[in-house]
Amino acid sequence: MSTVEALALTPVGSCCTPVTKDVLSAEDAQAMAIAFKALADPTRLRLLSIVAASDSDEACVCDLTEPVGLSQPTVSHHLKILMDAGYLTRSKRGTWAYYKLVPGSLDRVSALLTTATA
Repeated sequence: MSTVEALALTPVGSCCTPVTKDVLSAEDAQAMAIAFKALADPTRLRLLSIVAASDSDEACVCDLTEPVGLSQPTVSHHLKILMDAGYLTRSKRGTWAYYKLVPGSLDRVSALLTTATA
């Protein structure tokens, strides 16, 4: 029997485990990829950590440059990526920008990772 004949005799799907849980839609996968990409940088992870650990859960951009050792424009670029991914909000007070963690913004990432490993 040739390989082609053997393949033709195998019922479709018999070698695969059936999918029994919800899976990400293409749109959700795209959104999650953007979210993960924003977190896939050590500087951005540190910035999130610093903002989350700050008094009143917010931090001025002027207080974020020294801990990460980068210039203000570079830190602002990283903060914009985190804002675009939905992790931070920004409020302007005078000449300074203050960043705050969006409540629940890390929950979806956490849930996906927990589900993937369970």
